[in-house]
Amino acid sequence: MYFLSNLYTYKPGKRERINKNPEEKSDSEERQAMGMKDAVLEQAAQEEMQVHTDLALEARESCKEGQEGIPGVKIEESVHGPSGVKVTWVEVLDEQGEQVIGKPRGSYITLEAEQMAVQDEGCHREISQALAQYIRKLLEGFGNPGSILVVGLGNQEVTSDSLGPKVLNNLRITRHLNSETECSISGIVPGVMAQTGMETAEILRGIVTETRPGALLVVDALAARSISRLGTTIQLGNTGISPGSGVGNHRHSLTEESLGIPVIAIGVPTVVAAAAIVYDTVDALAELLVAAGSQNAAEAVDGMTLPERYQMVRELIEPRLGPMYVTPGNIDERIKLLSYIISEGINQVFA
Repeated sequence: MYFLSNLYTYKPGKRERINKNPEEKSDSEERQAMGMKDAVLEQAAQEEMQVHTDLALEARESCKEGQEGIPGVKIEESVHGPSGVKVTWVEVLDEQGEQVIGKPRGSYITLEAEQMAVQDEGCHREISQALAQYIRKLLEGFGNPGSILVVGLGNQEVTSDSLGPKVLNNLRITRHLNSETECSISGIVPGVMAQTGMETAEILRGIVTETRPGALLVVDALAARSISRLGTTIQLGNTGISPGSGVGNHRHSLTEESLGIPVIAIGVPTVVAAAAIVYDTVDALAELLVAAGSQNAAEAVDGMTLPERYQMVRELIEPRLGPMYVTPGNIDERIKLLSYIISEGINQVFA
């Protein structure tokens, strides 16, 4: 726990140590301690200490943007018609963009509206229309496949993870009604590995082989960095998805490479890491440290980089709470509203 044992202030070309103990150490001890701490910090800088988020928009926000933007990443922002939905289109163009933003090459479209989390049928209808419009755009990139398999990922027994199954409950399934020349929708809720003993990718490979859909449309719950985006943001992407990655439960990825057909992912953030909540308010920690008698601690916290601040917060929280994830108190109502919005958007595409 190197951040909690010693705090540093950062100045150009110089790093100063703030000793917690009132007793002064000798110069040799001070130099030795500084050398050890520098080595640890340098090693930590090489490791991932970023706040995890499934949203490309938040990954983009954490990147330093130069005068020419973020290298390898194209960003477009707009507002969708009367609904007032804020739309952010993040395009990861090349390998450099993948390294900078931490997401696979492809398109990520984010729809944001606070009205998603409240009862407002008129606004929800407009949001569904906006969602349908962007689903069509992504499908156009794959040649408008005539048959779609919609997959509801998640655990129906866990409210914050039940978005995918609930969307399937509201979907109009038409494969058994339409002829092979008509556009059709089929659906499946594969459950989670603890329930089936099988990887979702294994289940879907068998279904794809037998039913031969033109594309996969996967719906899942995501993890965000900011609590303000829980239940108020929808992300679409054409790069597939890694089930469970938001809460550190990595499963086999669902991508065109692994399944043999295009995969479009639709996700809504429903949880946020407890450490990320504290991370949002870590500036207040400086005031608390000053009140506790650490005269230079506020300057030390102010001088930390964002990854260093997050690492310090993790060291404060995780030994006591573990890697905890938090969800809103009214998550059941939010999941219900969002399942209607997303299912109606999908239904409109294939109406």
